[in-house]
Amino acid sequence: MYFDLQKAFDTVVHKILLEKLFNYGIRGIVHDWFRNYLSNRRQFVAINNIDSNLGNVNCGVPQGSVLGPLLFLIYVNDIANASPNSDIRYLLMTQMYLFLENLLAERILKLKKLLKNSISGF
Repeated sequence: MYFDLQKAFDTVVHKILLEKLFNYGIRGIVHDWFRNYLSNRRQFVAINNIDSNLGNVNCGVPQGSVLGPLLFLIYVNDIANASPNSDIRYLLMTQMYLFLENLLAERILKLKKLLKNSISGF
């Protein structure tokens, strides 16, 4: 069994994520901040200097952001409860770990490159 997590950040349902944040004790002004952060997001595609129309983004967490991976982890934190079968739970958690480990490694490399370029400019 294999789960494709490459597009997983795009599948986060905002309403469910906000409910989970609330259940974890994120309430009041902080919860409002997260709701505003996820609301009214728009995107477009640019190809060969031609921009598409703006489209509403109704699900997903912002990729390339600091909060994106954290919000995704909160969203999938209870994934092990998806199956009563311990073998399935182990597979789910292993694939999730490997996916996030690779994502973190990519982010660290980008940060190192950015820092190296910033320092070499002095």
